[in-house]
This record gives sequence, C-alpha cells and structure tokens, in this order.
Amino acid sequence: MGRGRFGDDLPVRADTLHAAFLRSPYAHADLGVIDVSDALAMKGVEAVVTGEDAKAHTKPFVAGLKQPIKHYCVAVERVRYVGEPVAIVVAKDRYIAEDALEKIHVTYQPLSAVVDVEKSITSAAPVLHEAVGSNLLSDRTFIYGAPDEAFLDSDHRVNITVRYPRNSCTPIECFVVVAEYDPAKGGYDVLANFQGPFTLHSVMALALGVPANRLRLRTPPDSGGSFGVKQAVFPYVVAMALASRLVCRPVKWVEDRLEHLLAANAATGRVTRIEAAVNNEGEIIAFDIDQLEDCGAYLRAPEPASLYRMHGNLSGAYKLRHIRVRNRVALTNTVPSGLNRGFGGPQLYYAIERLMDRIAVRLRMDPIELRKRNFVLAEQFPYRCPAGALLDSGDYQRSVDLAVTDGKWQELLRRRDQARAEGRLYGIGCAAVVESSM
Repeated sequence: MGRGRFGDDLPVRADTLHAAFLRSPYAHADLGVIDVSDALAMKGVEAVVTGEDAKAHTKPFVAGLKQPIKHYCVAVERVRYVGEPVAIVVAKDRYIAEDALEKIHVTYQPLSAVVDVEKSITSAAPVLHEAVGSNLLSDRTFIYGAPDEAFLDSDHRVNITVRYPRNSCTPIECFVVVAEYDPAKGGYDVLANFQGPFTLHSVMALALGVPANRLRLRTPPDSGGSFGVKQAVFPYVVAMALASRLVCRPVKWVEDRLEHLLAANAATGRVTRIEAAVNNEGEIIAFDIDQLEDCGAYLRAPEPASLYRMHGNLSGAYKLRHIRVRNRVALTNTVPSGLNRGFGGPQLYYAIERLMDRIAVRLRMDPIELRKRNFVLAEQFPYRCPAGALLDSGDYQRSVDLAVTDGKWQELLRRRDQARAEGRLYGIGCAAVVESSM
C-alpha cells in the first residue's frame, strides 16, 4: 500500500516547469486576437504557447486517411470542439499556470456547430475543414460473396437501425507528461503514461520534425488504468515537447479530471443500418451493412481503426457467407475519437445482436435457438469468415447450452413472465460475441 510509482509520483528535475491548458468554450469558432501580455507579465510565468508557435515549430499530425486536415497540438486559426487547446501557460508551478490562464484574452468568432453525425454529412451542415470540402472523409463499399443474389432468394428481409453513442472509459489516473528538450542533440526525452507508445511513436516524431531515434519515450512503472484511452496522450506529448523546446527546461503537465472528461478522448459513435436475408427456417444467408462512423473534430491516429478493426469479422459468430458493407467516416464538432475498451467491437456486435433479436421476433423463434441455428459449427473450425477473419476454434452451441443451464435461463423466463403479469417491465438479453484470432 502506498508504494505505487505512477506518472505523477516520479521525481523530476528541480528546475522543471509546469503547464496548464486554456481550452475553447466553443464547439466551433474562428480565433481572433489571442492577447497573452497580461499572463506573461505575471510573476513566475515563463512562456505562453499558442497555435502560432505550434505552426512554426511542429507539423500537423498524420492520420489514417489522406485528407487535407491540419491538426496541431494547439488550435491554429479555428477551434472545432469544446475543450480544444488554445494556449499553454508554462510557469514555475501549476498554481501560477492556472491563475495565468485567466489573464489570457481570446477573441472568438462563433460558428455554427454540428454534433450529430447524420446531420454532419448533409449539405446544410457547417464544414469543419474547408480544405476537405465536406465532413465526409471516406465512403467505401466492400462485397464478399454474392449478397445481391442471396437477398433475391431469401424468404425474409429483416433490418434495424442502431445508434451507438460515444463513450469514454475515464480511468482513475489521468494523463501525465514530462518532456525535456536536449538542444545539443536536437531531440526529446519524454515520460508519459502512454498506452502502447511505440504504436504512435512515428506520428509524434513526424509532428516534432525529428528522426525517430531522437524522441525517447519512457513510461512509469505503474499505471492507474487506461482501457485504450491513454493512446490519446500523444498530442500532449508533442505539446509538452514543444513547450520544453521554447523554454529550454523540462515541462510537466498533469491532466485534471475535468480536463479528462471534457477533452481527452471518446469512443466513436456509430450509426449502423443492418439488414439480413433470412429463410423460413431461420437460417441467415446474408448481411447488408451500412456503418457511419463519428470520429469527432479531427481524424486522430490510429483512426479510423475503430471502424476497421472488426472488419474481417462482420459476420460475428455466425456462418453466413454473403456480406455487403458500406463504411463511412465523418466529422462532428466533438472531441476526437480514439481507442476505448475493445475499440470497434461493441459498435458492431451491438448492431448484429439487436438484429438477431429482431429476426427472432419476426420469425417467432426463440432468440437463443435462432443463434444456435446460425452459429459456426464445431466441426467447421478453423473457420475463415467471408470478410477474411480466422476463428480458430470453439463449440459455440455447447457454450450457449452451458450458459443457459448455469445461468438459469428458464428461471429468468419465469421471473420475467411473473413480473409482466404484475405490470412490471422485465427484460432478458442474450448476445454472442467472438473476437477473431487474426
């Protein structure tokens, strides 16, 4: 007890400075004058970093799609979500830095904002990045097997539209970054509680304009949770590295809880329309899927990973062989998305499993029996899904039988019927979720 060595516990050099962020109160606004003179006049304030500094000394972040989006560690000319960094105060301690934020005077010119991904791709929506020309960054369709013929031959077509909301994991420990610039080597030494730092090492090195071997990343011995969220530390690594370069001293930043809730990261929101071709026996023959992904105000690496991580297993645990899928990536005036808790899986499986329940209702079948009828069979493993994923082993039917028995499914049904007879709401859910081996 009490011996944890988390990011904020580790000792730093005696001359280390501390940073605080001024963040946008607007979801969408042009930046006018940023007057930092009063903040700089405060005793203990060493520097104020703005978008002009970021533009002069760093490069925009690269992302997973080639689009003319310029995303810096500090906003340049325009803010696109509430909480976007507008300026960084670097001072002798965090108290002074926080007080100095109130001395920065920013002129905002508010613009119309859009936070609904379905509205964002309409012609009436404000465009977040004028160089792109719209809020739709990618629109791709993939076909596996012969879905058109499968739907023509089916006895039933059952569809559902599912809106999966953005969410975040909010670990106990927030972001921590300590950056030090070495002018002799022209490189950086950074301590950050970054989950999987080397996955985005090249993104940070490119933004800082240095070879990869001049950006050293270190992580604390202990972590207060991440669940994917701390992948989003990387813009702050670049911000603190920039601040250290400008003041020629180490700079430390510890994210507070309000900052984290406001602007850290969120799982993608997704609107999915999914339709199944089904025969009278309840066998699912094909899926037709349309996925619209909300990636927030900027496409932040490694997005659109949340959309494509599960692409190979669009059929879930089921043995259907024909799939059409349309994948669209769009922007809204919300915090950029990133990795959260099995990223991309819940968005897909929730839609598939809701569809399975809808099919069961349409065909008046038991929802568990419907699933068992469509599972990949034990003798079919290893099983290659139509979109390419490999399911290496399993006995899904037996697993469900065990769940029904050990989970006392029949008792749950009895309780449900009794509750409904008394006028109370009582629901029972089941879902079959598998992750592919490769």
